[in-house]
Amino acid sequence: MKKTLNRSLLKKALDSKPSEHEAPGNSETSEETEAQQTVRKGASVGGAGSAWKAGAAEQNRAALVENRRKIADDIMAGKYVLEIETSRVFDRIGTDRRDDWQDQSAFDELRESIKGNGQDTPIRVWPTDPNWQPDRLEPSNIEGVDFDLVTGRRRHAIAASLGRKVLAIIAPPTNRGDVEEQFSKLFMRFRENEERENLGPFERLCAIGEMFEELLANHTGSAPTAVSFAQRINVHESIVSRGRAVYRDREAILNKFKNAYELSYPDLQKAVSSLKDGKATAKKSVAKPKKINVTKKVGSRKLSLSSQDGKLSVSTSGLKLTKDDLDGLGDIIADHLNKIRSK
Repeated sequence: MKKTLNRSLLKKALDSKPSEHEAPGNSETSEETEAQQTVRKGASVGGAGSAWKAGAAEQNRAALVENRRKIADDIMAGKYVLEIETSRVFDRIGTDRRDDWQDQSAFDELRESIKGNGQDTPIRVWPTDPNWQPDRLEPSNIEGVDFDLVTGRRRHAIAASLGRKVLAIIAPPTNRGDVEEQFSKLFMRFRENEERENLGPFERLCAIGEMFEELLANHTGSAPTAVSFAQRINVHESIVSRGRAVYRDREAILNKFKNAYELSYPDLQKAVSSLKDGKATAKKSVAKPKKINVTKKVGSRKLSLSSQDGKLSVSTSGLKLTKDDLDGLGDIIADHLNKIRSK
């Protein structure tokens, strides 16, 4: 019959780990464990056999405690595969793929592969609570823990459709809980797709533009430049400006070009340029309201009146008018405008 350690005893063992300044087994600096006492007593009372059994039990417990610690460390380092209910994984950053990604043949092929052969590659997740740590006694028990999806959107959707748990590893804790957390998630999503080479030009440029805008809005220190950003995500700097332009105009591109997801990089550059040209043409085509001018004589001088786009202007020169003069002129103009409006 397999023997297991009581949870309270295991917790006691975890809590009683010697400090780095404390020599294990030194009776002058630490208390004897229960098993150590048994070993000592067994040596004098029950003989060598009892002492051997107690020593073996102590070694087994120490090994179990160390194994639990290693599993917890591996989970946080992304080296331990977890099985998570798909309902506990939330897609908060959204997709960098085309809107109809679940209707594509590649999605159907992946679904059939996972259905028949299982999920080979774990998705990457991030604990929703930035301070979450695995339970020290049951580190692989993640019941009730929520996670944010970072990469593996298709695999997560397929597992959900098949009614299976999804295999996942925790993404490294870089920037977790700080202002660049969202950028880190976007970058990990982009990096995995770069490695798999399964993003088209439109999707790739949108992803680059989204990352730059996110970093620009929530950067720490000096604002990112195209050069520094390109070095950070390992792309050529020329593609950063194109990415920003495509991401900015993505809705207009999708509306104007029904084959946007099939366009090449040169075609997308032309598409952005055509949108700029269209905006410029639209501005030029808007005719300004015609300006109406009337000139009257005031003695030897001219009085000019003009109206455009609802604005009235009166101008002359060489006349010295007091406030009362202006009030009287204003009354005359106001009376005339009231008569016009009443007709």
